[in-house]
This record gives sequence, C-alpha cells and structure tokens, in this order.
Amino acid sequence: MRFEDYITISPDVRSGKPCIKGTRITVADVLEYLAGGMTEAQILADFPALKPEHIRACLAFAAARERRLASGSAV
Repeated sequence: MRFEDYITISPDVRSGKPCIKGTRITVADVLEYLAGGMTEAQILADFPALKPEHIRACLAFAAARERRLASGSAV
C-alpha cells in the first residue's frame, strides 16, 4: 500500500494538514479516533466517505512520519 494514493496535503484544505483525498478528514482525526478507542467499524460507520484502506493509509502515513523523525530527516 502506498499511503500517497490516499493522503493529500493542500494548503487550501484544513490549513494544509494531511487529509484523506476527496475529504476534509485529517489523518490526525482518524488517528485520534483510533487512539480514543473507536474501532475501524465505528469510524467507517460514522464517516461513510471512508474505506478500510483510508484508515490503513493513515497508519502508514504516521509510521512513515515517525521513521523520518527518528532518522533526523525533515518532515
């Protein structure tokens, strides 16, 4: 999976925060829902525009960002 296929960053959408393509739902929103205890099924039920691959893309995006931070590379 390439998270780039599902995540976009546009200065005109949500102040440039990474979002699910075609939505205004940010990666941080999805991660916070998961961290708060929501299941994938609950998130998908609350946000019909999302698909399971969007949630996986958010996790992959976060993992890639963490790897870049840990290696000292720019974000």
